Amino acid sequence: MKLYDGGRAPNPRRVRIFLAEKDISVDLAPVDLGAMGHRSAEYAALNPWRLTPLLLLDDGTTIAESIAICRYFEELFPDPALFGSSAIARARVEMWQRRVELGLFTFVGAVFRHLHPGMAEMENPQIPAWGEANKPKVVHALTLLDAHLAGSEYLCEEGFSVADITGLVALDFMKPAKLVIPEDLANVRRWHAALKARPSAAA
Repeated sequence: MKLYDGGRAPNPRRVRIFLAEKDISVDLAPVDLGAMGHRSAEYAALNPWRLTPLLLLDDGTTIAESIAICRYFEELFPDPALFGSSAIARARVEMWQRRVELGLFTFVGAVFRHLHPGMAEMENPQIPAWGEANKPKVVHALTLLDAHLAGSEYLCEEGFSVADITGLVALDFMKPAKLVIPEDLANVRRWHAALKARPSAAA
């Protein structure tokens, strides 16, 4: 088994954090995104979508997409349960995972990809107006999260989950996107600090 990893990119980091929370060790195969390693013919043969991460199993089976990879390991190693341990818990984790991924992480990514000079070659064409258009969407998402977190330590009642991992990665991704958490969103700031304090955040 081998995990093709994209270094500091947020999606590969989601998987590394998940594995660290589960105390699972997997051989990593670094993919140099800066050198366009994900676009090489060798990597494209494994993943025609040319995105990281990618899990290669011993029988040659490949699993792409960070959350799909996390679900695979959740099935193999169910404790601690990071996707929920009951029907309602799994539904809540899925709900918040989707909300954070589609309602925050995606918007932060659009700002980064379309406004950061270092992404000019990878995001071609860059559309600066689209990057700017996503900035207020980030603030709106953070405001909704702040209201929810007023009564909860983590996104779901049952405790830390994969939804929080996506939240941590999205919030950390704001720094290279040159975005900041508004000062008045104390609950988001508290949540972010708690997530960053977990040992897995260093993965």
